[in-house]
Amino acid sequence: MSTTVPTLATPGQPQPSVKTWLMAARPKTLTAGSVPVVVGTALAFAEGVGRWLPAIAAFVGAVLIQIGTNFVNDYYDFKKGADTAERLGPTRVTQSGLISPRTVMAGALVCFGLATLVGVYLVAIAGWPILVVGLASLLCGYAYTGGPYPLGYHGLGDLFVLLFFGFAAVAGTYFVQAGMVSTAAWWAAVPVGGLGTGILVVNNLRDATTDVKAGKRTLVVRFGSGFGKAEYVLLLALSYGTPVALLAMGLASPWVLLPFLSLPLAVSPLKLVLKSQGAALNPALGGTAKLQLVFGVLFAVGLYLR
Repeated sequence: MSTTVPTLATPGQPQPSVKTWLMAARPKTLTAGSVPVVVGTALAFAEGVGRWLPAIAAFVGAVLIQIGTNFVNDYYDFKKGADTAERLGPTRVTQSGLISPRTVMAGALVCFGLATLVGVYLVAIAGWPILVVGLASLLCGYAYTGGPYPLGYHGLGDLFVLLFFGFAAVAGTYFVQAGMVSTAAWWAAVPVGGLGTGILVVNNLRDATTDVKAGKRTLVVRFGSGFGKAEYVLLLALSYGTPVALLAMGLASPWVLLPFLSLPLAVSPLKLVLKSQGAALNPALGGTAKLQLVFGVLFAVGLYLR
């Protein structure tokens, strides 16, 4: 029997279960929110400024914002017609009727509310810069697919992920522990944000046809699949080039090259991105998320070791 949770479901609609809520949270994509915190924390401890409680709070806050953003996406992509019966990707709970739109949006607001509570603590210990970053993250998390100018529908989704799941997340995690951001922390954000953006690129390549019908003007829709494939290759190149740059600048030890052990995991998704389209890209989506996780853990270890 499924475990059910409190809901705002409309009459006659199935009661959401833990399983359906987990489906809505999109666990395979949560590396985009968790890896930046792991990397930023590893670097902070390597440089002697690490603090566990702020690090844990940053982790919880980042994951809550991402889950909330995923819920908002689920809601608005259904409302705007981007998620239909023609969908090629994994099941979306709103479009499939597993959870009512009203309940999904309520879930998003709960996640954002909890993230705000975590943010109050982080602002108390780190000051107004974290207030600015936190408010911007919440606003853009909602505005990714919601509001009068949804970022994801105007080709700004890639920039959003790079900035907020790369630079803001890594640098912000370091800042709440150190009270400043080192040069190495800014550089460390490049591959983290790059691989997170790569997940979105695969998603946009897969959904290009249905996005056109829904008026969702992603970069792939605007400039074509060739652009998306080139963007994916560039993001991989930047990700693997960053450890080399950190070593060359004397900002890390040779251990920073550990992420190159993850290269075999990049081969399969890269091949799929270059040669496949539509539903055939689903394995590349999961493969890129797995690559980000493994790369991120190896990168964090490499930054920590001196």
